[in-house]
Amino acid sequence: MWTLFGRIFTFSWTDFFGNMYISRERMVKWQVRAFILVFLIEATVSQIRYSVPEEMRKNSFVGNVAEDLGVDAKRLKSGDARIVSGDSSEYIRLDVDKGILVVGERIDREQLCGFSFEIILENPIELHRVTVEILDVNDHEPAFKNKMIDLEISESATIGSHFDLESAYDPDSGSNGLQNYILSPNDHFVLKQTSNADGIKFAVMILQKPLDRELNPRVSLKLIAVDGGTPQRSGTVNIEISVLDVNDNAPVFNQSLYKATVVENSPIGTYITTVNASDADSGSHGAVAYSFSNVKGKSTETFEIDSLTGRITVIGNIDYEKDKKYEIRVIAKDKGGLSDASKIIIEVIDINDNPPITNIMSFSSLISEDVPPGTTVAVFNVKDADSERNGQITCSVDSSLPFKVQSSLTDYYNLLSDVPFDRETIPEYNISITVIDSGSPPLSTKAYLQLKISDVNDNAPVFKSQEYSAFIVENNKPGVSIFSISAHDSDWKQNARISYFLEDKDVSGSAISTYVSVNANSGVIHAVHSFDYEQIKQLSFIVKAQDGGTPPLSTTVIVNVAVADTESRKRTAPR
Repeated sequence: MWTLFGRIFTFSWTDFFGNMYISRERMVKWQVRAFILVFLIEATVSQIRYSVPEEMRKNSFVGNVAEDLGVDAKRLKSGDARIVSGDSSEYIRLDVDKGILVVGERIDREQLCGFSFEIILENPIELHRVTVEILDVNDHEPAFKNKMIDLEISESATIGSHFDLESAYDPDSGSNGLQNYILSPNDHFVLKQTSNADGIKFAVMILQKPLDRELNPRVSLKLIAVDGGTPQRSGTVNIEISVLDVNDNAPVFNQSLYKATVVENSPIGTYITTVNASDADSGSHGAVAYSFSNVKGKSTETFEIDSLTGRITVIGNIDYEKDKKYEIRVIAKDKGGLSDASKIIIEVIDINDNPPITNIMSFSSLISEDVPPGTTVAVFNVKDADSERNGQITCSVDSSLPFKVQSSLTDYYNLLSDVPFDRETIPEYNISITVIDSGSPPLSTKAYLQLKISDVNDNAPVFKSQEYSAFIVENNKPGVSIFSISAHDSDWKQNARISYFLEDKDVSGSAISTYVSVNANSGVIHAVHSFDYEQIKQLSFIVKAQDGGTPPLSTTVIVNVAVADTESRKRTAPR
């Protein structure tokens, strides 16, 4: 892992993807660039970015993630590297054997402009965020909603009168998207093109020569929408104009821009606002009909306008997390075909309707008691679909527990140990992570973890006494039990398994083991042969208690054995 903070490394290479069937089997050459920003925290964290074209085949190469992150490809396999999050993670696949990312499923930029996901490795924990930008391919032509545009225009329409036309829609983006409109050559109209704040292009016909119903009761034109891709694509719609008798005035909106708000989750039928246009003509020529122009997105599925009153209401689901604002072009047209256009911007107001969602990405359910404070125990991700305060979250653990939460990448947090562990005091912890947002009222969720502390051989066996005394009557039978010692070890399993041994010592020129023995498992001391009071009256030796840890720990104790004289016992015995 690189340790250059804040430095950006740029890699570029060229790959060829032939026969993509995007532009009549034209072979397309793409450059894929990866921009890597690497930085370090308690658990290793980095970010990497790739740009790839849409419509790539399954298993196409995306990037050498091992090389770009500066890690050995073998580390990906040994660390159980995996993609752990991302709503669009099915579009990408990690080949841990080769250390590369490949396309998992066909990607359509018109449905997905880009996505991010995380790659996590274990032992030690590493978290890497990968962002994939999808580059547009010119795989769509501009298209009109209807096959024909029918207009009714009065022969009295004045030079300079404007007639709004239906817009075309091209799901491609940038230069591959809709760029221009072309009107078929004619004597009466010229074309003007305008764009709104979202970049949607509209076509408006402007009358440059008066119409004459007696000479030409109908006028047929073609409107062509073209994009800027290579090769260029286009879409065409027929315009049929019926020339009507006198209609002097066009409708005029009382506002060029309307603004309104709506609360998300508003029920169907909720009133938004009313637009209004007036027409100075009388009779049917003064009657105005309202409609939405051909709009991009889901506006027409969410709102409707009453053609007679201009009243706009809700007809679909409003979700702030999907659409924060709607911009709709409104047309007012009279019976003579004259029209005016206005725009309405509807801002969606967020409510706190989404609780935080917590996902545990990595968790070491068993951790050694000798790890230092600050060790990463778990990595978790928190997402709140709400916005601003409703989406601002706070993570915490019970203050009585020896853990703390530390922020990592955006929406990622590390659960860290805060003090040294001692398995002999507390062998396991039940951890509750609370995530709460800042909405009113706040919404919260909890995640539960059970952490077990594994033992380290940090306790030596302990005897109840530092010295033991016992006696044996002379002339005993060999193998008889003299005394039993016992030690205790606070560690666990193998680390607490005690064995007993005699320390080497000579007694009257002979090894202590020729006089006594100790059972390694039970600690029972036995006489090896028969004692003679006249030869030895007292025997002192050392017994060692040793555990089974690595390395082993031990403790010793002194054992004094007095040999009792049988003649003395006879003389003192009661008659």
